[in-house]
Amino acid sequence: MGRVRTNSGPADELLIKLDRDAGVPLHRQIETSIRARIRAGLMRAGASLPPTRTLATGLGVSRGVVVEAYQQLVAEGYLVSRSGGYTQVAASMPPAGAASAASTTQPAARSAGLGAGLGAGCRVDFGYGRTDVSQFPRAAWLRSVRTVLTTTPNDRFAYLDGRGVPELHETLCDYLNRVRGTAAVPGNMVICSGYGQGISLLIQVLVQHGARRIALEDPSSNDDARVLAGAAGLDVVGIPVGPDGVQVDALHRADADAVVLTPSHQWPTGGVLSAAARAEVIRWAERRGAIVVEDDYDAEYRYDRSPVGAMQGLAPDHVVYCGTASKTLAPGLRLGWLVLPPHLVADVAAAKVLADRGSPVIDQLTFADFLARGEFDRHLRRMRPVYRRRRDALLGALRTHLPDLEPAGIAAGQHVVAWLPPELDEAAVVTAAARHGLAIHGVDPYRIAGTGPGGLIFGYATLGEAAIAEGVALLATAIRDVRAP
Repeated sequence: MGRVRTNSGPADELLIKLDRDAGVPLHRQIETSIRARIRAGLMRAGASLPPTRTLATGLGVSRGVVVEAYQQLVAEGYLVSRSGGYTQVAASMPPAGAASAASTTQPAARSAGLGAGLGAGCRVDFGYGRTDVSQFPRAAWLRSVRTVLTTTPNDRFAYLDGRGVPELHETLCDYLNRVRGTAAVPGNMVICSGYGQGISLLIQVLVQHGARRIALEDPSSNDDARVLAGAAGLDVVGIPVGPDGVQVDALHRADADAVVLTPSHQWPTGGVLSAAARAEVIRWAERRGAIVVEDDYDAEYRYDRSPVGAMQGLAPDHVVYCGTASKTLAPGLRLGWLVLPPHLVADVAAAKVLADRGSPVIDQLTFADFLARGEFDRHLRRMRPVYRRRRDALLGALRTHLPDLEPAGIAAGQHVVAWLPPELDEAAVVTAAARHGLAIHGVDPYRIAGTGPGGLIFGYATLGEAAIAEGVALLATAIRDVRAP
């Protein structure tokens, strides 16, 4: 038994017993022990835990084992990380059942529609649309906050126009033009509260300009553009998606005034729209006087190929580029941006003013400083190998346990789709998985009108490698149940 004293005095000790022959990962045993002591009231709120290196030495394990255990308990809400590297017992207890989510590395709370909900008995959650917020670069962000608070002129804290602060326009344009191949200019940018608000403002303005029909990829996300367009009175038409993204010939037949695309990593199938198809979409927009809405939601994370440039750089007068910090930093920042054709800027900015009088100035200026210092680039360089290892763990587990599933969209992003063999019913697999403690989404709920093969969406960004392996093993068991007579 390892007995390690915390910084809070003799009364707060971690009594952790590791059984190396139990077949249970060591980090999981550490999590269980600390979680149980907190729930039993044996570790008071605010008590500091030993540094990971100290605890690892006391237990005779690698530091990475302790780091993974601490991160999991932070995600569940039992622990909190403080600046300077201190980890403490959280002030408030997680809700009952939080421990059952022991294989995730992020709390269950999320925006509606983003991933499978954690229910009672859930052991692993492959919910999509999340980023690992435990990796948020707090120290670097704090430096930028301090810089903003000590150097920003007073007039920046007054009401501004609906486009946002000029400093962020300039630094974002520099970044996007350098990294994403856009043709952005500061005067054509509007800062918004994430993609959700950005697409809402844009749909309002398109309706004002006479739009009557909008085309969406089929399948596509059902929690933003589809809902908002219907509520605004637009006809919604689905454009089928193939292995290489949206089928452009179907777009020509759609009689749409705008189309929403995820061309660099189609959601959810992962296809990349080819150069020829991009050019054809641009020609379509130019002939019809239509708008292409480019949702560039996770293009910064590419693993197996060179980054794919943004469509906006091909036709800045017809493409609206939508970006967000939700997948790269944290969705709670509520930071997004639109790079607009010149004729839409004033109306979108006016809609933004009516919506909320503008996004928080301090957050915008902080992000501008964070970008200018190169901290955003450093954060992305640090996170790419993290997510790649998790993706590789998922692909390896699928090869081992479920070789007849066909992964797709593996070159980028934070999720993978795996197509099911024809004899497996998608809904039956999802239901059976839930019975075994696995939360996962199928593709069918995101289809608009079309049909297609059954598939499963594996979000891996917030899961440790051990949890990913456990989840795929649970899925294999569930599929055996479905296949059984």
